[in-house]
Parts: sequence; C-alpha cells; structure tokens
Amino acid sequence: MTSTIALLFGGRSGEHGISCVTAGGILGAIDRERYDVVAIGITRQGRWLHVSDDPADWQLRGATPPEVPADGDEVLLPAVTKTPGAPVPLRVVRDGRVEPLAEVDAVLPLLHGPYGEDGTVQGALDLLDIPYVGSGVLASATCMDKTATKAALDAAGIASAPSISVHEDEWAQRAEEVTGSVRERLAAPWFVKPARAGSSLGVSKVTDPAELEHAVKTAFAEDPLILIEQGVVGREVECGVLQGRGGDDPRTTEPGEVIVGDDLDFYDYESKYFGKGTVSIQVPAALPDGAAERVREVAGRAFTALRLEGLGRVDVFVTETGEVVVNEVNTMPGFTPSSMFPVLWENMGMDYTSLISDLLEQARTRRIGLR
Repeated sequence: MTSTIALLFGGRSGEHGISCVTAGGILGAIDRERYDVVAIGITRQGRWLHVSDDPADWQLRGATPPEVPADGDEVLLPAVTKTPGAPVPLRVVRDGRVEPLAEVDAVLPLLHGPYGEDGTVQGALDLLDIPYVGSGVLASATCMDKTATKAALDAAGIASAPSISVHEDEWAQRAEEVTGSVRERLAAPWFVKPARAGSSLGVSKVTDPAELEHAVKTAFAEDPLILIEQGVVGREVECGVLQGRGGDDPRTTEPGEVIVGDDLDFYDYESKYFGKGTVSIQVPAALPDGAAERVREVAGRAFTALRLEGLGRVDVFVTETGEVVVNEVNTMPGFTPSSMFPVLWENMGMDYTSLISDLLEQARTRRIGLR
C-alpha cells in the first residue's frame, strides 16, 4: 500500500531557487512504488500552489535556478486539525472551483532559509497534526539563528568560533563603537554573516577593517541581525547525521571535506551552486588519525544538544591541533543528488532513494503533537 507524500518547496527566502532544484532531485529519485507524490510550490509571495511533479521542470538551467510560478491552482489547507493517525485532506482551487487534491500522510518540507527552515512552516504543520520530515519548531528556529545556535552549543560545551552579533538598528546608532569592539575582541580575518540565512548568502570575508562597513551592509541586505565572526584556520569538514532508530544514538557519516582553491576567498554562494572558482569535494575526508572520529562525535553531540530530528548536516573546522570547531548546523541541508549530505550517506552504503525513504518512514512513525 502506498503512502501519499506532499513535497513542499520554493518559499519566500533568498534560497527559493535552490529549494526548487532540491525538489527536482527528490522527484527524480523518490520510490514511486511506495509513495504517491503531490508537489506543492510556495511562491516568493507565499502562495501555496499545486505544481508539476515532473523532475525535468525543476532543474538548474545554466546559472538560472527554477522558480515556482506566481500564479496557479492554489492549495487549501484544512481549517481544523485531523483525527489522529488519519491522512490530512488537501483541497485545491481549480478553474474557480474547490476540488479535492489528496489525502496526505506526511510532508517533506524541502525549504531552505527563513519562512521555511526556521520553524515557521513546521509550526503550521504541527497545527494540522501532520507528520513531516525534519526537526520541529524549536530546533529549526535555533539552528536557523546562528546566534542562538552558538549559545546552545556553548551551553553543551561544544566549541564554535568567537563572534559578536549586531542588529541593524544598533549599527545605525553606534557603528564606530561596534567596530572598535570587533577589532578589540576578534582576531582578523572576520566573516560577516546574516544570522538567519543559508547557502552563504550575504557572507563576506574581511581582512581590512576599512572593508567592514561594506560587508556589514551586504549582510544587512539579507537579515537585520548579523554575526561578525572570527575566522578559524582549519580544514572545512562536513558530517551528515540521521536520527537514530528506536531511540538509539544519532547515526553519523564519515566526514567529507570541501577543498577550496586559491582562486576563492571562501566557499560562497556562487561557488556552491554556479561553478565559480575551484572547489573539490573529498568523501571521505583524508583526516589525520582520530580526527574523523572526533568530528563524528561532535556532530552527534550537536544533533542531540540542539534537539534535532530526522536529519542534519554539521559543518566544522578541524584545526592543525586537531580541535573540532562547529561552523554551523543545517536542519535541512542541500539535498540534490550531488549535494554533500546525500553523497556522504552514499559513501556509507545508503543510496539517494533509500535515504529519502528512511526520512519519510521516520516522519510517518513519529509521535504527533508535543514530543
């Protein structure tokens, strides 16, 4: 007997296009003998539309990512919560008429960034008592906000880079004072980041204090809350994590390494998705003895401390002394067939289709409501 899964993608964040590419990968690999699929695209304006489930419609075209069209058949969510254990009935407005769309058993929210990966959509799905893949409201919101992530990691005794958070209003009132504090407390180079954006959107590397103001304004264009972080000298390593089965500890992958060429300052948005510069991915990473085990141990601890569910990707730096410093934790990492997360699990013997099924079965069988 098949289950009906709603794929939710697009969204209002700057990562809209990457979310659509992720959906194309999932649509091309999901086991159609086990799952009937309903594709729901969220427009940049926030409308939920019934869209094509053809993977070919959601592919990267050169440097242009796909986009959910602004108009189409609008999906209507139920006005009341469902009977526990029963599918959720979705309806659609088609040619001016309200028609049944599907009875959905679970949702796979393939959303990156604000208004999707940050707990907002997770809260909406919780209100409907519908199972979904990935972390709940608290963990999603915590990991979306890099300042909150650092506070939670610090409380758990897990190292992250020293940083200062700054709100746009604070910067407008006392930019010189903040700049002085940065120079006094943080060793250069600095990385200036939006606190609640992903895919390196709005991120700048600053080596000259004279460049700080421009970098700050670039980050503020994405988020009124930003982070100025001390650069860490180390190898950039990523570890995939899946929730343990039946209450077991989280499952982790062998780490993979992102090796950035001399023609790039760092692994930025264009190099991640559009072929800018020289980047190579090594899976598994060729780390010194014991380092891979430490990375996996830190990744598992971070997953547990931040109360993640389903999946996560923990990005760290491994320093020359062997210290593992967490860079960020992603509750919905990039999930195209060539993205680091599925590649890491393929190296562990779990292919892309099996990984999708693993996540969907986790979602379908977990507790509804408070957990």
